[in-house]
Amino acid sequence: MQNEDTFDLEAYLSEKKAVVDTALKACFPEPEGLASELVSAMKYSVFAGGKRLRPILCISAAEAVGGVETDVLPVACAIEFIHTYSLIHDDLPVMDDDDIRRGRPTSHKVFGEAVALLAGDGLLTEAFNLMTLPELTDKVSAGVILKLIGMVSVAAGYRGMVGGQIVDIQSEGKQVGLPVVEFIHKHKTGELITVPLVCGAILGGGDESQIEAVSSYGRKIGLAFQISDDILDIEGDTSTFGKQVGSDEQKGKLTYPAVVGLERSKQVQSELIEAAVECLHDLDKAAEPLRHIARYIIERNK
Repeated sequence: MQNEDTFDLEAYLSEKKAVVDTALKACFPEPEGLASELVSAMKYSVFAGGKRLRPILCISAAEAVGGVETDVLPVACAIEFIHTYSLIHDDLPVMDDDDIRRGRPTSHKVFGEAVALLAGDGLLTEAFNLMTLPELTDKVSAGVILKLIGMVSVAAGYRGMVGGQIVDIQSEGKQVGLPVVEFIHKHKTGELITVPLVCGAILGGGDESQIEAVSSYGRKIGLAFQISDDILDIEGDTSTFGKQVGSDEQKGKLTYPAVVGLERSKQVQSELIEAAVECLHDLDKAAEPLRHIARYIIERNK
């Protein structure tokens, strides 16, 4: 592993993204038969240009504790499916009503609302199927697999991402305090960033202290990631960001800058990233990608 001064994060992310993309392609049959349009819609959104941050975090956490990427790919792909389903549903007219995602027309603009809704449903349910395939079950005990499925279910469901989404919707246009904004950010975004890290550390054979270290790291970068998105919606460029900037304010969404101001938001995200990196203090150079990914979160432009 390269040392901190020579580590090439761009090359690392590119390499791991290629690995994840190959694994994701293997998850899909060729679209054919009566349900072919649904499979096409699922593939359209999965391969719409995502950074693959969540599956990469899963791999990086496994490697940080001595594991290997092949041991976590089924779970990494499952979490990317869940993330993609959430974006499809988030873009629907009944939710955020967005026409552009990652610089491309959103699923419902291409396939219609009904197919887009079902494409999201298909990805969510297939995610849990991926975690029961022989690629995982032949290597990992049933007890560990059940634990992972339970953790991912909580992170994605009403106690996690979906819970954050409903509070986000119900709070639009209202004057609320920072605790509500943090609840939304930590649940809607943070849970699905923390859980791949914890899953990766478990599958990588991490001990209790290592798993707790990456979990704490995940909670901090999860909040920082959403604050970064809030800031990009103000300062970003639409062509680079991949969606219309300024939409949060237009829709009356709760964001960090709206509550505490832009400069304080930048200060908070910087503090979170430094604290996240400190969580990895006892991990060796194998955790270097995680340290660099943390800083990338507030340096990115999309």
